[in-house]
Amino acid sequence: MKTVILAEKPSQARSYIEAFQNSTKKQGYYAVSDPVLPNETFITYGFGHLVELATPETYDKKYKQWDLSNLPILPEKYKFIVPKDKKAQFKIVSDLLKEADQIIVATDSDREGENIAWSIMTKAQIDLKSKDIKRLWINSLEKETILHGFKNLKNGWEFYPAYQEAQTRQISDWLIGMNGSPLYTLELQKAGLQGVYSIGRVQTPTLYLVYKRDLEIKNFKPEPYLELNAEIDANSQKFVAKLDPYKRFLDESQLITFMSAKSLEKGLQGGLIKDIQKSHKKTASPRLFSLSSLQSEINKRYHASASDTLQAVQNLYEAKMLTYPRTDCNFITEQEFNYLKENLNGYLSFVSNNISLNNLEPNKRYVNSEKVQEHHAIIVTKTVPSKEEISKFTPLEQRIYNLVLRTTLAMFADPYEYEETIILTEVGSAIFKASGNVPKNNGWKNLFSEYKTEEKEETSTLPDLEINQAVQVNLKTDQKETNPPVPYTEGTLITAMKTAGKTIDDEEAQKILKDTEGIGTEATRANVLEVLKKRGYLVTEKNKLHVSQQGTTLCKAVELEPLLTSAEMTAKWEKALKQISNKKRTQENFLEQIKKFILKLIADVPNEVAQSDVLSNQIKAQIDSQNKEEVEAQITDCPKCKTGKIVDKGTFYGCTNYKADEPCKFTLPKKWSNKSLPKTAIKDLITSGQTKEIKGFKSKAGKSFSAKLQLSDNKLSFVFTDKKKK
Repeated sequence: MKTVILAEKPSQARSYIEAFQNSTKKQGYYAVSDPVLPNETFITYGFGHLVELATPETYDKKYKQWDLSNLPILPEKYKFIVPKDKKAQFKIVSDLLKEADQIIVATDSDREGENIAWSIMTKAQIDLKSKDIKRLWINSLEKETILHGFKNLKNGWEFYPAYQEAQTRQISDWLIGMNGSPLYTLELQKAGLQGVYSIGRVQTPTLYLVYKRDLEIKNFKPEPYLELNAEIDANSQKFVAKLDPYKRFLDESQLITFMSAKSLEKGLQGGLIKDIQKSHKKTASPRLFSLSSLQSEINKRYHASASDTLQAVQNLYEAKMLTYPRTDCNFITEQEFNYLKENLNGYLSFVSNNISLNNLEPNKRYVNSEKVQEHHAIIVTKTVPSKEEISKFTPLEQRIYNLVLRTTLAMFADPYEYEETIILTEVGSAIFKASGNVPKNNGWKNLFSEYKTEEKEETSTLPDLEINQAVQVNLKTDQKETNPPVPYTEGTLITAMKTAGKTIDDEEAQKILKDTEGIGTEATRANVLEVLKKRGYLVTEKNKLHVSQQGTTLCKAVELEPLLTSAEMTAKWEKALKQISNKKRTQENFLEQIKKFILKLIADVPNEVAQSDVLSNQIKAQIDSQNKEEVEAQITDCPKCKTGKIVDKGTFYGCTNYKADEPCKFTLPKKWSNKSLPKTAIKDLITSGQTKEIKGFKSKAGKSFSAKLQLSDNKLSFVFTDKKKK
């Protein structure tokens, strides 16, 4: 029997090979042997997606040029192609799979992994019904886990619906992108704008979340208010208390009315300790990490992007340090708990401070098999690296490993314990409340004591007092203002995507929203943010996300289509897509809904764009801004065509008539002999034919020298002041 193992990429294949006893490298595959494998076994691999959806011009050449008359693009049957640079490997994989009696799908254990594998098998036109198809499903790339996985293979057909779900997501995104992007681009170009405006099923509502937050900040008007606070002096021990129940006052007259009714006056007066409440409280350690919660925490602590965090976690997974990264689960099973418990001493070698790990029985807060459906939370593996091994990783990878390690260990540590004291002071007929916390046992917090955090923990000690004790009270009013909403960071935006725009950080509140479907998936959210940044719709300033002018224009254009902008609606689509995996919905049913939506867009958008005064004003503002930027970017007149202007084209300096009906091809390089040429030098070249002496040129031999540059017959050359290159 011939068995072929299909891995997702070469690095994954190598991880499997390292677990097997013998392997022989071939062109594009390996011959492997091990007691856990059948006699004749080969392992091959893709380069991620070997098979992709074809572009519209593959169906008809007319689609190459965007034209409203060509919309909608709704193929009856979808074409899948193999990119040119992947055809050789595809043929190797395809030939092996055709010859196989048994196929073991060993791509990433997720929906996208299914899509990659089944797309390859389908494109290869394999008679799948004649094959014994198995599935490797593992949570780490450690040798023991890999071998256990190959001993306990699952029925591959059980995962076929997951492939259908992933493919449906892929096709629906293609349909919306290939129809929505030309539709909005052409309509906005008709209105006078340049450039391409990209539409995406997930990226557009994500962008709109940030746009709405920016609007809320822009339109925010701070409202002044007054607070009444009591500075209480008890035997020369002072503390501050607030009104109970807490109350804000809109103006002085409202405050005076309240104080009069409660027999209060500003300044010094007597008071009475009415009640003292002391209670012992405990706080459990943080929940284990899903990918999104890890991305959020790393962004908060270290300002790393979601995509950089995902890549770092992926690298640690491939290095066998962490478990599978693309998980939306915060729980583990007893199996993982047991191996963690067995390796506690090894893990503790990474922790410099003393910590007691006394909780050696599973806690439902972290260990719950019923909550683990596909993959458990991100935790450390059984492999305990040396400090030297860890030091070879990038700083971000080291930080992530340490944070995951400490969060994993924290569930074995004691809870954080503190004594909470509440003192109620009666002044007139009003009550003022003061709270204080005194740590009794730092517990799991000792694991994080050497880590800086943006959160300030409020710990305050209140004096020992007695009920009915007389005290001196100084009543003060504080003038304050309401605060604007906080801009999104990548971390908080990832959370907002997961909760469909319900930006709830409180853990208990998140429990209430546990059934809420988010937008995108754990695996795709980071990529969505990167796409929005690369297209210039999102900009990052000091870790804060804002929408660019171009992004604002796009948001104003799409906001009349709730299905494009609503995070909640997109979340419902995600829910419908997951129903395909559960066999509660068909691919055909979902795609028909998408097609109806596209037809509605094509029918409605032209009128919406043409009739929106808000959008019209935004377009005018953007055109004015672009014109201003273009003028500011102009260096001088073009020496060749005389009508164009020389501007910075990004990778070179060129003429604004570069793409005119009679194009001017005059260009100057941005770099010459390893030296970047500033705009001042370019201006000197064109206006006077020569620059001032420039330092920092490098010869082919790597020797630095100084020289002038001259422009003659539109060609650059050096001029040496001493007639000799130094």
